[in-house]
Amino acid sequence: METIIILDCGSQYTQLIARRVRELNTYCEIVPFNKFPADRRDIIGVIISGSPFSVNDPQACQIDLTQLRGRYPLLGVCYGAQYLASQAGGKVESADTREYGKALLVSHDDSDPLMHGVRDNSVVWMSHGDSITDTPDSFHNVGSTADVRNAAFRIDGEQTWGLQFHPEVYHSEDGMVILSNFVKNICGSRQDWTPDSFIESTVSQLREKLGDDKVVLALSGGVDSTVAAVLLNRAIGKNLTCIFVDNGLLRYHEFEDVLRSYTADMGLNVIGVDAKEHFYKALEGVTDPEKKRKIIGKGFIDIFDREAKKLDGIKWLAQGTIYPDVIESLSITGMTIKSHHNVGGLPEKMSLKLVEPLRLLFKDEVRRVGRALGISPTLIGRHPFPGPGLGVRILGDITPEKVRILQEADHIYIQGLRDYGLYDKVWQAGTILLPIRSVGVMGDERTYENVVALRAVNSTDGMTATWSHLPHDFLADVSNKIIRKVRGVNRVVYDISSKPPSTIEWE
Repeated sequence: METIIILDCGSQYTQLIARRVRELNTYCEIVPFNKFPADRRDIIGVIISGSPFSVNDPQACQIDLTQLRGRYPLLGVCYGAQYLASQAGGKVESADTREYGKALLVSHDDSDPLMHGVRDNSVVWMSHGDSITDTPDSFHNVGSTADVRNAAFRIDGEQTWGLQFHPEVYHSEDGMVILSNFVKNICGSRQDWTPDSFIESTVSQLREKLGDDKVVLALSGGVDSTVAAVLLNRAIGKNLTCIFVDNGLLRYHEFEDVLRSYTADMGLNVIGVDAKEHFYKALEGVTDPEKKRKIIGKGFIDIFDREAKKLDGIKWLAQGTIYPDVIESLSITGMTIKSHHNVGGLPEKMSLKLVEPLRLLFKDEVRRVGRALGISPTLIGRHPFPGPGLGVRILGDITPEKVRILQEADHIYIQGLRDYGLYDKVWQAGTILLPIRSVGVMGDERTYENVVALRAVNSTDGMTATWSHLPHDFLADVSNKIIRKVRGVNRVVYDISSKPPSTIEWE
């Protein structure tokens, strides 16, 4: 499989570079700056990312360029460009003012393979405190802004380029033109890494890897575990057993509806486990959010372990781990900074081998693969949902009655978003049951009942989020329906906080 390697020097934009390359139907991997896989034969190009460091800092990332220059098409971005210049004898100096934001590419060499097709005065995105002030004679300038002469360069006699701006960010108007030039024209990518090709190769690899072995997988109702299950089912069929646990903290009628979809629509072999009472008893009187999370996590592991032990001959545990989980498990020095397992502790506890069919994919790619597999748009397009479920959307202690109230209110809200055509226009929406009561009037009677908060945000990855400006008539309609139909609620509020400073979930 053709691969472009992205050497991660710690930039906040490194994952974005990878996503842009993937959008060009080309497979790429992010590896720490000092872990270049020189022995691989599938590499068609290399990109060096930006970095929070200056190339002049003692702790700056040091890359062995002898493995790269002249051996592969090479593109240095921001720090990567400055590192190329510095290591070749050029000067990289602190700029008078940090250049951050939009700039115009006032000149460029359209005959250069990297810059061909870029428009005059195209906007580019700068984010650096240093500038390349002098380059060796072998460096040929191919692009400048008003303030940065060496905004883009090529090293003569090599397929090596450097950019002081970030082509991967949305604000760089012709960034995708530049990246396409590099990936397609310079690296020679066939651009054949598509959802269909991923499915074909992954199913083949799973069949070879698993043979006649039996696999168990924990389904959550979310996108990742669902797509993983369908891929495995296509590869090994009846040798896959899925376990779907109802912890009593799922959405309204979710356990029944999703279980029916898994079995009737997708033909999966699923064991449904009603464990509501187990979780409610364990959570009784607990109000601390972190304690609730740990109890819910441990409860899931215990129930899953109990059910899995009833199965004969299981050798593998499947998980819906995706690529950001893999990346975040390594620091840029290659040292583990946190482990990611969808079901924490299960591989060690159960002595099973681990299979992760989605570990190469970003979230949006998982959705595209899911659509290519024919999974229902209702499941593929579902909003993110916290692992502990409604346990972190009920502030304070958890009781079956509070769960009922929140499930009913949330169902009205989510169904309302669908009815108004708003569901797919927000990234995540949910309802929170607050630990307060307020005075109300229904008919001629005074009430003293619960308050629920509606939350809707727009985001791309959940790292930052802005509150969604939902129409007032929609909010009025939903509020009215919740108060009329959900016994125990007499007030509805809407959360207009963004992240940061607030978080998406309230706990």
